[in-house]
Amino acid sequence: MSMHLWIIPLLPLTGAAINGLLGKRFPKVLVNTIALGFTAAAFAMALWVAAQFAGLSPDQIPHIERYATWLSAGQFSAEYGIYLDQLSLVMLLIVTGVGFLIHVYSVGYMAHEGGYYRYFAYLNIFMFFMLTLVLADNYLLMFVGWEGVGLASYLLIGFWFLKKSAADAGKKAFITNRVGDFGFLIALFLLIKHFGTLQYDSLWKLVSQHPVESAGAGLLTAIGLLMLVGATGKSAQIPLYVWLPDAMEGPTPVSALIHAATMVTAGVYMVARSSPIFDRAPDARLAVAVIGTLTAIFAASIGIVQTDIKKVLAYSTISQLGYMFMACGVADYIGGIFHLMTHAFFKGLLFLAAGSIIHGLGGEQDMRHMGGLRKYLPYTFWSMTVATFAIAGLPPFAGFFSKDRILWSAWSSGNHIIWLIGVITAGMTSFYMFRLWFLTFFGEYRGPNPETAEHGHDADAIHDAHDAHATGDSHGHGAPHESPWVMVVPLMILALLSFVGGWVGVPHSLHGSDHFDAFLAPVFQAAAAGTTASEPAPENGVDSTELIFSGISVGLAALGLLLAWYLYYKRPELPARMAKAAGGLYTLVLDKYKVDELYGAVIIQPLIALSTNVFWKGIDLGLIDRAVDDGAEGALETSDAMRHMQSGNIRSYAGWVAVGATAVIAFMVWRGLR
Repeated sequence: MSMHLWIIPLLPLTGAAINGLLGKRFPKVLVNTIALGFTAAAFAMALWVAAQFAGLSPDQIPHIERYATWLSAGQFSAEYGIYLDQLSLVMLLIVTGVGFLIHVYSVGYMAHEGGYYRYFAYLNIFMFFMLTLVLADNYLLMFVGWEGVGLASYLLIGFWFLKKSAADAGKKAFITNRVGDFGFLIALFLLIKHFGTLQYDSLWKLVSQHPVESAGAGLLTAIGLLMLVGATGKSAQIPLYVWLPDAMEGPTPVSALIHAATMVTAGVYMVARSSPIFDRAPDARLAVAVIGTLTAIFAASIGIVQTDIKKVLAYSTISQLGYMFMACGVADYIGGIFHLMTHAFFKGLLFLAAGSIIHGLGGEQDMRHMGGLRKYLPYTFWSMTVATFAIAGLPPFAGFFSKDRILWSAWSSGNHIIWLIGVITAGMTSFYMFRLWFLTFFGEYRGPNPETAEHGHDADAIHDAHDAHATGDSHGHGAPHESPWVMVVPLMILALLSFVGGWVGVPHSLHGSDHFDAFLAPVFQAAAAGTTASEPAPENGVDSTELIFSGISVGLAALGLLLAWYLYYKRPELPARMAKAAGGLYTLVLDKYKVDELYGAVIIQPLIALSTNVFWKGIDLGLIDRAVDDGAEGALETSDAMRHMQSGNIRSYAGWVAVGATAVIAFMVWRGLR
């Protein structure tokens, strides 16, 4: 049975082509119709595919559709095909569903921007590449989507290309991702050399015959580590995380779509999809867990002191991605994907709510200039409240179930240090998110014109706010006002998902059925056959112990809430005193541990010096250009000398002919005498 799955990625590609080529001539309503229409059609077809998938028998999964041979060289070939199983179906629904909501939100947020058609063309092209990535039936086609979302990210981060900071952020994201992609590409070369294929179904059969590399590093360990390098770039993990905070220079809906809900989770998806490799390379899988754990607490510590609302959410995203890597590293791939899904709901909502705040304040992003906004932006306030409680891991919100599962998996796998760091990070997450919540919505409004705000939403102030927003100005001075319904409705839908989205994974310890685990389990059970990852956790006392550990994580989340309430609501003067008392330590964390400066001093400046002094001045100018210039000068001098021999006198020419002829005859006579 063919589901014609190729239509799903083709739909947003068609929208991108129409708006990209012709959209400049279209009115905005037609641009909206095309961009949203094709995205909605992709989501509708994804829902239809999900219904069809539910009717497949276990032996019909994965459902593979291959349409043509894309690449063939010797014994190697790669197909253009689509691989649909439980994992890719979950990703398909997240990308099309959340993507469509963000498209709708963008209609209101970007209404006053130039390049409107270009923005939606970029969003649609991103959707095409992301769908290609998650639906590909081989690593080579996945890599096309992988590179494509990097290109789309570059275009969207640098959308306001006249702002130097935005243009620089786009380049930084693009170059940093290329570093990670180099590792991923080498991993693919190793797979081709040793297994002769990149098709998932064929590759898993060959990999399953490979023994677990428990004695030390081997081929699969090398491949796994190289894949991890690629994942650290795309999913912003240590050491390649530095691009994501700067990527906040792009429009806020871009941050929600690319840097919270979809693109940055591509690395997590790739690791989960590659579980047959990582399960047979425990050292590589441990590296995934360590990188994720360190990234989670490192980014959380930076998020605690940031004052830009989008920067707080950016470091929060890096930290939450660390949780997903932590789960995959302790062989709980389902937990990682579960958190990926709930994170798409609540972090997408957090970014969109932040965008609503920025929109309502005329471009203001500094939380120190906010406060008391719950009475001006009521829908945004309640939406962001749900998302804040969800990311903090408080029940019964979605984030509680996914984060709790990851922490329990870390403990039950025997990685107690990883669990401890994860629990501490959970408390830090709760603290910095409720810090954001109290600074933004409670207390008195601290903006530049509280009098205007108190007297309502006058039209001139709102118009000024729109103008400031349209120029990318981060210090607009409009009166606070709620966003239009086209922006508010997506907030409400995501708020509902952030509340109930985790209920599909309620664990048995809480008397749930854990439908999400049951749905995804077949994908990873077959992959883990014959490895330690397939061994079940001990049954004795699991429920009671798991409840105790749930209580610990919830207790720390509640402690983070209380601490944020005391410092930023009850005693708001204390944080400044504490920062002053911390002195250099506070400054170091505020400066993001000066990692960017370190990279600049150790990597970027030496590369610039090398390329300037050696490659440009030494090789290009000194060797190549000098050789060409000297050759040209020699030819010029020779031709000039020859030119002076041309006198125009026929008797002179005849004399030279006679001299030449005499020389030739003399040479021939000399040769004859010898």
